[in-house]
Amino acid sequence: MPDLPTPQDAAEAALFSECWDAVLSYADLCTSGSLTANQLATEAFTLGMREAREADFAPPRTSGRRAARLPMIPLLLTAVRNTAAGWEAQGLGHKLDPDLRLWLNSDKAARYTGLPLQRPVALRGLRDMQEADASLLWLAEVEALPLPSVARRLGLDPAVAAQELEQVRGLFRDRAHRAHLDTPMEAECRSYARLLDAVTRSSAADTPDDLSRHLATCVQCAEAAACLRLHGGGLPAALAGGVIGWGGLAYLERRRRAAEVRLGAGRPAAPESDGGDPKEGAGRSKVLRHGLLGAAVLISLVALGVSMMPMGGGAGDDTAAASHDDRQPVADPTSVLPSASDPAPTHTASAAPSSSATTGKHHKNPDPEPQGTSSSTASTGPDHRATSSASPTAPTARTCHASYDLVNQWTDGFQSTVTVTTTQALSGWRVEWSFRDGQKVTQMWDATVSQSGGQVTADAADYNQSVSANGSLSFGFLGTWSGENSAPYAFTLNGEPCSLS
Repeated sequence: MPDLPTPQDAAEAALFSECWDAVLSYADLCTSGSLTANQLATEAFTLGMREAREADFAPPRTSGRRAARLPMIPLLLTAVRNTAAGWEAQGLGHKLDPDLRLWLNSDKAARYTGLPLQRPVALRGLRDMQEADASLLWLAEVEALPLPSVARRLGLDPAVAAQELEQVRGLFRDRAHRAHLDTPMEAECRSYARLLDAVTRSSAADTPDDLSRHLATCVQCAEAAACLRLHGGGLPAALAGGVIGWGGLAYLERRRRAAEVRLGAGRPAAPESDGGDPKEGAGRSKVLRHGLLGAAVLISLVALGVSMMPMGGGAGDDTAAASHDDRQPVADPTSVLPSASDPAPTHTASAAPSSSATTGKHHKNPDPEPQGTSSSTASTGPDHRATSSASPTAPTARTCHASYDLVNQWTDGFQSTVTVTTTQALSGWRVEWSFRDGQKVTQMWDATVSQSGGQVTADAADYNQSVSANGSLSFGFLGTWSGENSAPYAFTLNGEPCSLS
């Protein structure tokens, strides 16, 4: 398995951070477990970055304009699909999702690699746009990032980002319409092309019955209609399905949940298309939260009792650890980067009876969304062996839980993310921690940083100060290190200590 490419500078390291979790999230959909997902993502990421670098240094073809290419994230997602197709051709298809294998051997997959004019309209329309415009459209529509965050990444003025996005949507529609007209099609499809363009321009226009019947039976025209109709909320699905192909809609849903977690919105709301009673969903969430809270209390009491028993150890712990096989899905895309060391401390044998609750996010959470309050039972210090053994009284419940993930590391630098889950609603936040080995933070996004010696302070940005109860906040940073690069400790949220994993 190849190693990930080394970032050439701080800007490329930040780009790696923005893209890696998207690549791993899609690779997890394509495979049967976390280890194979990590392998597929690594190979695809290496392939995609090599292609992107070659394209950057390739001479312009005509009039000083570079050859058209997809934005970075969809380019890398396409590399995942192509790498999966390579696995299937090399006899490694058993590592892939069975439904993906069927798709790779069907005519549907051939459309993405066949004649250019027969490829999906969304793919051709997005590729035909300027890369900056296409990136704005993809980040806002598919990755579901808030406009201030998108504007910061792309160097846009946040005050005009909404206007820019509206113009880019119209530009994509024009490119998609032109791509549809260029597509070789039957005479019946061509006779409906002009009517389809007119009907999809207005949300108030009625679709004639004959056109509606045609769209129900013609996949090619239905795909074009989804790209041309900018109203109604169908554009993200048209982009994800048309550019990624297999698993596009599942990927879209994952990215929306991940975006809500990063914004601290708690559990995502039910999709608008779901006609169910919203009270029913709210009731389920409430029951789930209460159940998790009860489970957390029960597990804390069990762990307390076990910690007061004589230290046993034995082969049972090894068996429990071995039970986490390759078929567990990836929870947090940034937590399994192959070049990063796992910052989570190893649990001692005395914690084995509660391992089902304290295994952590690395295996149990198939999507990056909050998992209730069970994580509050983890130990709060850098040494887990001190947990619960000093007093027969249960430890005070923490109101926050911090997770530190080393995303990547190179000779003298590293990249990390911090996620903090809080049981309390916040209108502003400050996260502090301490480094052991003299690490220095050089750049931070989604927060402002200050550092004094080993102590680091991260304050909320203007756009992400509000965090709902049982929600999460997240930010990332680049840093330098020398000698050792151990995980930080003593995390606090607004001065209150947090449990750590």
